[in-house]
Amino acid sequence: MKLDKKDILKALENITVPGEGQNMVESGAVKNIITFGDEVIVDITIKNPSLQAKKRTEVDILKTIHEEVYEKAKITVNVKVEAPEQPKANVIKGKPVPGLRNIIAIASGKGGVGKSTVTANLAVTLAKMGFKVGVLDADIYGPSIPIMFDVANEKPLAVNIDGKSKMKPIENYGVKVLSIGFFTQPNQAVVWRGPMAAKALNQMIFDAHWGELDFLLLDLPPGTGDIHLSIMQSLPITGAVIVSTPQNVALADAKKGVAMFQQESINVPVLGIIENMAYFTPAELPDNKYFIFGQEGAKHLAEDLDVPFLGELPLVQSIREAGDVGRPAALQTATALEQAFEKLTQNVVQEVVRRNDDLPPTEAIKITTMAGCAAVKK
Repeated sequence: MKLDKKDILKALENITVPGEGQNMVESGAVKNIITFGDEVIVDITIKNPSLQAKKRTEVDILKTIHEEVYEKAKITVNVKVEAPEQPKANVIKGKPVPGLRNIIAIASGKGGVGKSTVTANLAVTLAKMGFKVGVLDADIYGPSIPIMFDVANEKPLAVNIDGKSKMKPIENYGVKVLSIGFFTQPNQAVVWRGPMAAKALNQMIFDAHWGELDFLLLDLPPGTGDIHLSIMQSLPITGAVIVSTPQNVALADAKKGVAMFQQESINVPVLGIIENMAYFTPAELPDNKYFIFGQEGAKHLAEDLDVPFLGELPLVQSIREAGDVGRPAALQTATALEQAFEKLTQNVVQEVVRRNDDLPPTEAIKITTMAGCAAVKK
């Protein structure tokens, strides 16, 4: 017997697509029918990916054609599954914080490169330029920002905002500051696992009354670990600044820091790289430069990674002394250090403006159970 394609289609109108409620012809699930005498090939696409749905579809087609068209028909059913894209499981979405216009992460792959010093001086320089600035000390295990702003003995007060109790950041030099150091004793070690540290950070972000800020600088801990992911899951970061010294050991880790922000699951714009301790200049020989840690290593790294080079800072004793006494070196008016930090800060602001002109607002990253937790090759 020669089978007719029209008869096959009419028979398939009596079969409902698993989980869709329409018959196979109406829904467009039937993609093709080919007949050769008493042989028929049916190509069909369903959206239900379960093995049970595929088997039921095949059995229903065989049974219907045999009963309604020809009981001895030789039937081949090709079932293809095109499941709709499912939303990622365990998606974490950050909450926007009203009033925070730009959130800048200051990071480094390695400790001891002067990241907190750079953060403090950037903050006071931005404040001198007229911006409203805050600093969140996200280095839970080694908070140093309270010392650098001479507020180590201060304690944040509670204020009532719209019926809710909020922490009021400590303010000095025109900069609002919050740090875990305000809530621990000077000699107390913070021995917390990741979830505890992340919870403390979230409280300092969302339970604080930051008010209106043009810039919130995040002083991140060294490395590329749990604290970094927690911050980027909680906040939509405008961009990241990487701090490094010129030496190869530091540059290797700085490269990993850039790779962390640039990986697909995070995708935070890198505003640029700062070279700290670029050279040593003794006070008695202000025109001399001694490249103790190598020369222009961070500048070359920025060129290799195709990210902006934001500038270099010298290794000067007074920068260290200023940080230790809690008065950032950028406050030293009419000095070469003030000029260096002003130029550096202008470059950062310029990159933020360019980033906001060229790119849409950053969203807090959405990390699934495993995404973003693997090693990144760069």
